[in-house]
Amino acid sequence: MYTLVVSEKPAAAKKIAEALADGKPVKGTINKVAYYKITKDDKDIVVGCSAGHLYGLAQKKKGGMQYPVFDIQWTELKDVSKKSAFSDKYLKVLKKLAKDADDVVVGTDLDTEGEVIGLNIVRYVCKRKDAKRMRFSTLTTDDLRKAYAEASPTLDWGLALAGETRHFLDYYYGINMSRALTTAIKKAGMFKILSAGRVQGPALKILVDREKSIQDFTATPFWKVELVTKEFSAWHQADKIWKEKEAKEILANTKGQKKAIVDKTAQRQYTQQPPHPFDLTTLQTESYRCFGINPKATLSIAQDLYTSGYISYPRTSSQQLPVAIGYASIKKKLEKKYGDLVKLTGPTPHNGKKTDPAHPAIYPTGSIPRALDGRNLKVYDLIVKRFLASFGKIAKRETVTLTLNVNQELFIAKGTRTIEKGWHDIYAPYVKQEEVELPSLKEKDEVKIKKITKHDLETAPPKRYTPSSIIKELEKRNLGTKATRADIVDRLVMRSYVKGEHLEATELGVHVCDVLDKYCPKMVDEDLTRHFEEEMEQIREEKKKEEDVLEEAQGALTQLLKEFGKKEADIGEQLKQTFANTRDEMNTLGDCPKCDGVLMIRKGKFGRFAACNKYPECETTSKLPANGLIQSLEKACEACKYPFVKVIKKRKRPQELCMNSECPTKGADVEVKGKCPKCKEGNQILRKSMYGAFIACDRFPKCFHTAKLPE
Repeated sequence: MYTLVVSEKPAAAKKIAEALADGKPVKGTINKVAYYKITKDDKDIVVGCSAGHLYGLAQKKKGGMQYPVFDIQWTELKDVSKKSAFSDKYLKVLKKLAKDADDVVVGTDLDTEGEVIGLNIVRYVCKRKDAKRMRFSTLTTDDLRKAYAEASPTLDWGLALAGETRHFLDYYYGINMSRALTTAIKKAGMFKILSAGRVQGPALKILVDREKSIQDFTATPFWKVELVTKEFSAWHQADKIWKEKEAKEILANTKGQKKAIVDKTAQRQYTQQPPHPFDLTTLQTESYRCFGINPKATLSIAQDLYTSGYISYPRTSSQQLPVAIGYASIKKKLEKKYGDLVKLTGPTPHNGKKTDPAHPAIYPTGSIPRALDGRNLKVYDLIVKRFLASFGKIAKRETVTLTLNVNQELFIAKGTRTIEKGWHDIYAPYVKQEEVELPSLKEKDEVKIKKITKHDLETAPPKRYTPSSIIKELEKRNLGTKATRADIVDRLVMRSYVKGEHLEATELGVHVCDVLDKYCPKMVDEDLTRHFEEEMEQIREEKKKEEDVLEEAQGALTQLLKEFGKKEADIGEQLKQTFANTRDEMNTLGDCPKCDGVLMIRKGKFGRFAACNKYPECETTSKLPANGLIQSLEKACEACKYPFVKVIKKRKRPQELCMNSECPTKGADVEVKGKCPKCKEGNQILRKSMYGAFIACDRFPKCFHTAKLPE
């Protein structure tokens, strides 16, 4: 008999085993799934792992497209999704390990998802009502040993039930709304699988409302008058001048003037507190600002850094670092690589107001990575410097304002400089501070004028959301969770409701949102979504019961779908018209390089491809990737004139490429020789795809060996 410790992922299982073992862990495998046998204090422990969720929700009685549906249950994930078939081997291994366990300790990530994963393993794999719970924020040896020694006697039931409620609510809304929409458009004579979600609808409406405000915006002209000297510029004190006549009068009053007299000087010093430690949203927005890495990718990178033991758990809302993490110890370890910066830190961090009941703010563990590169290294460096900067000294800056008089017309020049860098030195190069230093002048001094210019300007429309700013907006409105917001935006892109780096609602997205807002506004109502977010928080705090919230949600959804049913015919017809009108726009990739037609996405016997819409007069075609979303970038390749497209695939970085597989830029004058290093039977040959040339085995599909071309 032994104690079974269950981790969320294989990498975490290895870390836990190595941390808890008195000696060296003994690795075992079943069907290529690793587990570890260890001894601690003369007691046997087995550490097994999940692979994320092993159970998913499914309808109890399958069949048809009826709705509403509320009879759902947890089911083995392999039976819910074919893509999750790999999870079955992890489930079988845990079931085998659980048979001889006399005690179970849950060591999954301490958040709502981790708690649900642990809860289902305890209930359905271990056949128990409860289990002990390790609570840790880093996968370091000290933290894991402490978490095991101080394991709580029960699961975190508030967190577990709140997480389970979220799964049930998302399933309720997802399955029922999707079936309602699909049924409506099917009855209108078009077959198309449509999907909707509890948070996706409100998120889409936010983006569509912004797009409408941009489209409806009418620019208003205004003028500004600038005075230019050899060393600096000053602007007329009126700032924006709404009548051109007034701007011309200023020019007339100052015409021919060679000097400006300093009428007044003013200095103001102010301080800048060190930045707060990172919560997940702030990390994602800073990563996007500094490196252009989108929020979803940043979370993935941070998760890898966590499982490698380099940083604390990233899915946190906290901006506070508790004393218990050991400030001095972490900084001492960081001295190996960041010694000069550590010397600039003080004893305590500048904590923010936001908290998280499960985890502190994101911080480096002090373990120095040996082989990080690319984006992973960038994000790690950002996290370390943010951590150290939060211990930095206050920065001092000074603003100098000069008022210049030119024939009684007053111009204002402003300069800002840093007097004491403080934490700026630590957070470099990620500090965003503009330094504009003005010359030392006093009242009555004269300044030579180079020119005075009238600028014709106009007001600008609101800016579109970026992947970074939209997750901040969703957080502000309490929609979704810190871990799901980036995924929600990603789904809107994959459904062609939104496109571009600056998130532009497509014509399809606008029309779909308009239809829902007109006929069934609660589907895009953020108030209802926010209400249930607050209800789930009350479950976590054990102020409300799961069954009460689910019962309320069933009632609200039943009423919503009842109203939907009354307008089903109109909704279906409107959606049918929307998809018909936007189909060509969505399928158009760009101008044909051979004629005046356009290349469009088509489907054939062997999958999708691009073809000219002037066929059969023009027979231009091109291969397309078998899967993923393809978006036009509205630009052509300079080498071959074929359109450039963006290929977006799940869990992969988007790629921008010329869609012509024979493009000269993808050619390679490489002689490929030798046997395939994988199968030892085939020969290596040169192949081409729309992504470029590569080396492959000539025994494909019996052998899948591929390799990049040498530089």
